[in-house]
Amino acid sequence: MGYRVVPAKQGLACSALLASLPALAAEGDASSGHPLVLPLSMLVLLLAWLAIAAHRRREQEQRKHLHEQQESEQQLRLSLWASNELYWQYDLRRREVEITRVAPDGGDGLTMHSARDADPQVHPDDMPGLLLRLRAYLRGDAPIFLSEHRIRGEHGQWQWMRARGRAVEHDADGRVVRIAGTARNIDSLREMERQRQIATEVMRSMAESVAVLDAGFRFVAVNPAFSRMTGYPEADVIGKDTSLLNGERHEPEFYQEARQAISTRDSWAGEMWQQRKDGSDFLCAMQCNALDEPGTHRRLYVLVASDITERRRIEHELRYLANYDQLTNLPNRTLLAERLSRAIVRARRQGTRLAVLFLDLDNFKNVNDSLGHATGDRVLRAAAQRLQETVGAQRTVARVSGDEFAAVLEDIGDLAEAEACAQRIIDAFDAPLRLDDRYEFTISPSIGISLFPDHAQVPTDLLKHADTAMYKAKASGKRAFLRYADAMDGDIRRRANLIAALRKAVERGELSLVYQPELVLAEGRIGAVEALLRWHNPEFGDVSPSEFIPLAEESGTIISIGEWVLHEACRTLAGWHRAGVDERLKVSVNVSALQLLRSDLPDSVSSALRRCGLPASALELELTESMLMANAEVASERLHAFRRLGVSIAVDDFGTGYSSLSYLHRLPINTLKIDKAFIDGLATPDDREDTTITTTVIAMARTLGLRVVAEGVETPGQLAFLEQNACDIAQGYWISRPLTEDACLRFLLERQAQPAPRLDPDTAPA
Repeated sequence: MGYRVVPAKQGLACSALLASLPALAAEGDASSGHPLVLPLSMLVLLLAWLAIAAHRRREQEQRKHLHEQQESEQQLRLSLWASNELYWQYDLRRREVEITRVAPDGGDGLTMHSARDADPQVHPDDMPGLLLRLRAYLRGDAPIFLSEHRIRGEHGQWQWMRARGRAVEHDADGRVVRIAGTARNIDSLREMERQRQIATEVMRSMAESVAVLDAGFRFVAVNPAFSRMTGYPEADVIGKDTSLLNGERHEPEFYQEARQAISTRDSWAGEMWQQRKDGSDFLCAMQCNALDEPGTHRRLYVLVASDITERRRIEHELRYLANYDQLTNLPNRTLLAERLSRAIVRARRQGTRLAVLFLDLDNFKNVNDSLGHATGDRVLRAAAQRLQETVGAQRTVARVSGDEFAAVLEDIGDLAEAEACAQRIIDAFDAPLRLDDRYEFTISPSIGISLFPDHAQVPTDLLKHADTAMYKAKASGKRAFLRYADAMDGDIRRRANLIAALRKAVERGELSLVYQPELVLAEGRIGAVEALLRWHNPEFGDVSPSEFIPLAEESGTIISIGEWVLHEACRTLAGWHRAGVDERLKVSVNVSALQLLRSDLPDSVSSALRRCGLPASALELELTESMLMANAEVASERLHAFRRLGVSIAVDDFGTGYSSLSYLHRLPINTLKIDKAFIDGLATPDDREDTTITTTVIAMARTLGLRVVAEGVETPGQLAFLEQNACDIAQGYWISRPLTEDACLRFLLERQAQPAPRLDPDTAPA
């Protein structure tokens, strides 16, 4: 049975009724037999009981409501404390904010602290944005008020808060007058977000490809560099297996082994060929690190890759350039030394022998100087190919430097096998080198040979000894080979010392000139003198021109020496003219190939004549026939320059070279000098060949309008023969030996004052 709650008015009525009970009771005593007394008493008691019951229920409900309110407040306190949030409400009319915070009460409880503040302590930089968002909510443009801004904390520091709220009170016109909500400190969240954004931006801006893979090696995320490198947009690979990039440079097992290695390690690095979307291959350097995804702890792999295709190509190219000659594609000196070292180790272990052939192309410098370096390079390439074909593809042939090559012959039986190979090389170069369909070039090699273990035990000594033998072969006449001998070292040391001394010969005043007169047969006068170079060194004494002039040409010092000779000869002739020597006397100066090939030689000649006050007709330049023919184009250009100056040209040692009068006639030359080798046989009954050659040369030269000088005239019979055959000029010991400057001046003045009979070699001036 339930209880009905008595309304308040009814309670008041009951009270009034109860108040009237004494009166009714007294009245009942007066007339106890009144019939209403008992019912009224029962009603009063019932009403009293009902009032008391209602009062107790109200007390219970109040206690329950209070308990529930306390529970609600406690839950609110716990919620705010656990979420690290605070409660706020903002009164728009008074523009006042009330903030309620929860803090421990010093024991096990939590206490709520509320504070009102008309100044919300929002950071000045954030206030404009906060007001914009508040107005947007009040206008109804946003379903909820949401703002992130900084407020000043309890200790005066600025802290980021995220505030959420809704309207909780409106005025009579329906306008919002109070907003309430919660706010939370998001300093740590913003820091985490900032770090995430930085990490995202770093990943996007990285030049290296970055891909995140799941445990099944499927793409989870990639950066733009990945798309640039592979050609696959992000949408084409997310969720796809990484085998999408597998190429054909590796076997399938290779990729499977790489996956296995990545799966079993926290970190893995390696190189792998991959394939782009367009099908092209590229080489990747990869670094893979495993990590657990925050929150889910699922296994992820971060794969950072760089395209190293170009870098590897450059490395290979640099490695090639470090070991191979770029012009000929032959091994260079570095790779030669490495291969020779390994060959020596094998030979020592197997008890076999090996040979090193050191080869130099004869007169190659003239090729570069006369035809240019472009043609010289073509000759070197053709020579390298010819050499490799002759030696054999299985043997090492290397370009050491310039026009020097080396070949390594392993497992040879004896010296004869190495010499046979050297001879095959020389014979092979007898055939012209074909540079193209229209141009061929002939050049000969000089070769030196050294043997292991006979001559040396280490690569450097083997190469040095072969080089020494090659220089001896070149000195012996070129187009030859020689094997190394211990005696060659002394010659090489002398040669090196001579070259070093020769470089300082001019400045030390060790050079001098002697002059050999030339007799004009038809007039009986001395028409010219040939300037001949001499060298006296304090250490080596008198050094023969046949020894030091080739060294000067090889070392390049012939340029400075030639300049000195030219000016000294002109100076001497000018002095003689001032001393009374016939003005028609000229001086003849020898010119080397290097001097001729220099473009400034005509200027040097012109300068020497001008400084000494000599006419151009007073100078004659002598060039060898072989020099002119070997550098025909350049020689023709230079000779025409001399012709324009008025300087005469003589071809020395005629008959020992090409002997092509028809070609020489096209050059602007004035004089032919017949070599002494042909003059030696004149007037000898059993030497008809020299007689025939000499008379033929004289006759043809006269037909071409050239003067003829016979060199090496040493007997009266030779002189008589030359006079009978109308030779123009004679030069030799029968006329005079080479004389010093002062002795030659006396000789010239004496001959000029009183023509004397021709001198006997024994009585000719020394």
